[in-house]
Amino acid sequence: MVENKRITVFTPTYNRAYILNRCYESLKRQTNKLFIWLIIDDGSTDDTEDLVNKWISEGLIEIKYYKQNNGGKQRAHNKGVELCNSELFICMDSDDFLVDNAIERFISTWDSIDDKKIISGIVALKGINKGMPIGTSMPQELKLAPLNDLYEKYGFKGDTALLFRTDILKRFPFFVAEGEKFIGEGYVYLQIDQLYNLFILNEIVYICEYLPDGYSSDVRKLTKDNPKSYMVLKRQATFFSKSFKTRFVNTIKYLIGCILSEEKHPLRNAPYKWIAIIAFPLASFLSWKWYR
Repeated sequence: MVENKRITVFTPTYNRAYILNRCYESLKRQTNKLFIWLIIDDGSTDDTEDLVNKWISEGLIEIKYYKQNNGGKQRAHNKGVELCNSELFICMDSDDFLVDNAIERFISTWDSIDDKKIISGIVALKGINKGMPIGTSMPQELKLAPLNDLYEKYGFKGDTALLFRTDILKRFPFFVAEGEKFIGEGYVYLQIDQLYNLFILNEIVYICEYLPDGYSSDVRKLTKDNPKSYMVLKRQATFFSKSFKTRFVNTIKYLIGCILSEEKHPLRNAPYKWIAIIAFPLASFLSWKWYR
């Protein structure tokens, strides 16, 4: 029963029946079964539902399936967090999978932390296989850090697997503008960073593959198709930036979002108006160059 499960493994999926089996097989191999697999089907038109119902009938792992109208990954994430009843929550994309002892390592690591008041969860490594991380290893001797500091302050490069406390995620849902379907994950993570640290697990627990039909395949198209959400994301990033360089770069991106979404008062609503005034000509040129 879900009451006994420590972790919810959340998978948002859209027309991925052809590859979803890799997720299932990796979860069947887990050395610790104290998890539930929560699948949010974002309006698939393939045979995803029949496939998942077949797995549910097998009874080998606990699966919860919910289908909704197509609204994008972040709306699916919000629904997943809403439906989650376990203490911990991790997103496993439909084209990825966990190493065989991932759940065991997450639980044992989490239980080893004495004071969890300032800890939002665990950050671990993604890899292209069990021996090769996507990017660098974690900084040596570093035990705790906000996610953004891990990159900006400590020089980490690459992708991370993020296990969060569910109670914290419930306080920070994704914003997605009406008529749009995507906002960067940093919208939630950066807010959590202001209040909490992540506990660092310098191990590969998650195997990642980026497919041509995935969200990350065309960043500029995502920006053009979701300009209001992009504007909100980069306005927040500018507000929380700690150096002039990152404020300036994020202000340019915020202004690009304003231009693409036809925001009426981009300078008035900028977190740092004088930087926005300086950055506006460059943002206008880049909007024309990249998105015309």
